[in-house]
Amino acid sequence: MPLLNALVRTLAIMRKEFIHVRRDPRTLTIVIILPIFQLIMFGYAVTSDVKDLPLAVFDQDRTAASRALIAAYRHSGYFDIAYYVTSHDEIAYLIDSGRARAGLTIPPGYSERLARRERAEVSFIIDGSDPTTANTALSAATAIGQAHGADLLQEAIRRGGTLPGLLPGVEVRTRVWYNPNMQSAYYMVPALIGLILQTLTALLTAVAIVREREQGTLESLIVTPIRSIELILGKIVPYVVLAFMDTILILIVGTYWFHVPINGSVALLLALAVLFLMSSLGIGLLVSSAARTQQEAMMMAFFTILPSVFLSGFMFPIAAMPIALQWFSKVIPLTYFLVIDRGIVLKGNGIAILMPQVITLAVLGTIILSLAVLRFRKRLE
Repeated sequence: MPLLNALVRTLAIMRKEFIHVRRDPRTLTIVIILPIFQLIMFGYAVTSDVKDLPLAVFDQDRTAASRALIAAYRHSGYFDIAYYVTSHDEIAYLIDSGRARAGLTIPPGYSERLARRERAEVSFIIDGSDPTTANTALSAATAIGQAHGADLLQEAIRRGGTLPGLLPGVEVRTRVWYNPNMQSAYYMVPALIGLILQTLTALLTAVAIVREREQGTLESLIVTPIRSIELILGKIVPYVVLAFMDTILILIVGTYWFHVPINGSVALLLALAVLFLMSSLGIGLLVSSAARTQQEAMMMAFFTILPSVFLSGFMFPIAAMPIALQWFSKVIPLTYFLVIDRGIVLKGNGIAILMPQVITLAVLGTIILSLAVLRFRKRLE
């Protein structure tokens, strides 16, 4: 009998909790939508497959033979011929800015060497700032050149043979920029700056404000002479300071422990981080204005951080994702800050090259922060 009574009481508590969940649409939404959202991201975004990498081509030969080689790279599925350039400097600019991930240079006389049954060399430059993508691109570039050379050899034999030792073919000379040894630390350490900035400012800001509301002290602050904008600044600025302290700490540890080179301006990186913090702070304020408890605030903040981790290029290449997720990544502020962050640290980029990302990040940050401040002030009033 005591066991039966204990079971009845336990079932009553369980029934109460299920009723509470059913009557709380926010919790119910998180319980249902979050697993589905995670499944979609893990299923489509978590992939190291590389395809359609933007490739810049400098064709100095401009013959049918050079066009056949370019077509071989296009039809491989690994590369997308995104740019035809007229100089090596253009290739360098496109790779520095992140618009191209690789560059193919076909020298003059390429077709003549093939016609003389000589091996023709081409140059292939790869952006090594992302080791996973660079490894695949390196293997693919070499394999495509070898396969095209084998096709040329078969064609030469079919047309009348070739002398021993005179085998026409293509030799791909590859070079990896920015991260020649393709160390993963070079890729991940700079990216952690953006992730930590977002996590600290969004999560801690949301939780801190909701904690004040839970404890009843937020209402006490509202009735004081403090204006709403002063209250907002007073709550968020300390976490901005902490975020910048962590940023500097990551740069120091990354440089002296992981030997990650800082090729650009740290001052520029910190200045542009302010633009990124506008969106992160906006997310924290939006969460704080919607959540009623600290637990709910943490779950909602996690729901916003999760897409940033998987869809921004933090861990997995955006080019490998489905088109729909690639478009979704364009509205994630971390996507643009990672380009800025890695560009400054690994490539030594200046403000001129990073201007498209800077403008986009400023627009997104202004929109998100403005909406958040307006909603939060309305909630306070």
